Amino acid sequence: MMRTLVLAATAALPLIGSAHAESVKPAQAKSLDLGPLAGVAYYTVEPRGHRVVVTLAPRAAAPAVRFEAVLASGQSMTVSTPRQAGAASRAVEISRDGDTVSVRPAPDAVQETASLR
Repeated sequence: MMRTLVLAATAALPLIGSAHAESVKPAQAKSLDLGPLAGVAYYTVEPRGHRVVVTLAPRAAAPAVRFEAVLASGQSMTVSTPRQAGAASRAVEISRDGDTVSVRPAPDAVQETASLR
């Protein structure tokens, strides 16, 4: 399970609802829906950049997993969940442009070539 979550996070989250980027203010949580995983994302401003924190948990009773990244202006991170072979992953992109951090469905979801176990 942990291997699957780590691989999913390093691959490439669509949000249920709107397909446009949604700006988020510092320390303001944004709900994420990745099918079998749900969670929140938020960021804080630090001297090195904006620290983005993503916490995900399976919908079934299990411990959550948290991912963090410090984003400089112009950088982004993608968090995704894998699906069955041949299907696109569910993914969201969190990006920073100046002092604005946005969350939107990832434009290029990864096509799964094999199931992860």
